[in-house]
Amino acid sequence: MRKGISLEEAQELLLQRASMVEESSVPLMESLGRILSRDIRARENLPSFDKSPLDGYALQAKDVERAELSHPVSLEIIEEVRAGFVPQNRIRPGTAIKVMTGTPIPEGADTVIKYEDVKRRGNFIYLASPLRSGNNIIRAGEDVKRGEVVATKGTLIRPGLVGLLAGLGMAEISVYQKVKVALVSTGDELIDPVKEPSPGKIYNSSLYSIAALCGELGVDPVMMGIVPDEKDLISERILKGLEEADILISTGGVSVGDFDVVQDALRQIEADLLFWKVSMKPGSPVLGAEKNKKIIIGLSGNPAAALVTFDLIAVPVIKKMMGLHKQMPPKVTAVLMDNFSKPSPQRRFLRGKLQVIDGLHYAKLTGEQGNGILKSMVHCNALIDVPAGSGPLSAGQEVSVLIVGNIMETFIEAYQEISSSSVFSSY
Repeated sequence: MRKGISLEEAQELLLQRASMVEESSVPLMESLGRILSRDIRARENLPSFDKSPLDGYALQAKDVERAELSHPVSLEIIEEVRAGFVPQNRIRPGTAIKVMTGTPIPEGADTVIKYEDVKRRGNFIYLASPLRSGNNIIRAGEDVKRGEVVATKGTLIRPGLVGLLAGLGMAEISVYQKVKVALVSTGDELIDPVKEPSPGKIYNSSLYSIAALCGELGVDPVMMGIVPDEKDLISERILKGLEEADILISTGGVSVGDFDVVQDALRQIEADLLFWKVSMKPGSPVLGAEKNKKIIIGLSGNPAAALVTFDLIAVPVIKKMMGLHKQMPPKVTAVLMDNFSKPSPQRRFLRGKLQVIDGLHYAKLTGEQGNGILKSMVHCNALIDVPAGSGPLSAGQEVSVLIVGNIMETFIEAYQEISSSSVFSSY
């Protein structure tokens, strides 16, 4: 087992051993938020035929090449076709067919004119200007060509892709199965929020926070509850969790106290201990292991430390298991909006909120940074990466920031604040 390794080493050790879950087929309407397990090729052109993009008249451009305002050209309407139906007649010289949006282009026609751009009298229309061949015609395959790869393996299915797949007539989609994450907390002091408080006991917040993060990721948390600080009980619960889920994450019991027995429990079940302690703050006493080709991650019992290390160490592993190509949190450079007076002898991650003001990134601290402070996690959407050996930080200096959580919500919130924020309001 390796000790005191870097964050990047810990991430790599776990990612090397993590593997994607199996694939399954789901109905299109259940595919939103899932990850494609195969490339998708179009089985046909989209659209599958030449069609009109508007209500109008299909005709031959050469019939109106001499049309002028003073000498309009008349064409006989030989058919009117509703959307969803196929023209029964062929365009001949001197004729036109009325078409609706989405109607197939009649045989012989090479242009379409808008309904409102002609004058109609009885069964004739009158055009006062020439038209270009190919005008107002959506060609077969203009959107997607048959055989084209429209989405690749590892793509997150969003609403636009659902619509495209529906347009291609795909009712069943191959996706990766939902990752199941077993969550267990250790500690004699912990009680569930549904219970009445008693002296010396604290409510278990970490399990609920991490379960919520799993839900945001699109994976299924499997709640394994709280286990006392007893090696045999912890071993039993870990084995049960590994049976029911694809990965197990525990909180508590990984430090150096007399009752931090998660390591002993893992040795008892003959798990392969990969590393213990990562050179970072908060969350240094994090543990990585493997049993039966399943990853086990032991996080600190301090709530904020557990959430930070979950984002930095567990999330990349879970994303790989989900089938996502991009597993690491996005990184940007931002301007710090607050002073931070403490030096950082070891690498430190500060909880912050990323904002975008006048097109620039700004990072504002969300509150106190203690390992057990949960309040600073409420508005946290970014972790400020402070290198080891750094002194106090000053407002206005550039910092490296990792975006965590729901990236879309991060930037929606950021841009909503542009009009009301002042760059120097928190200096």
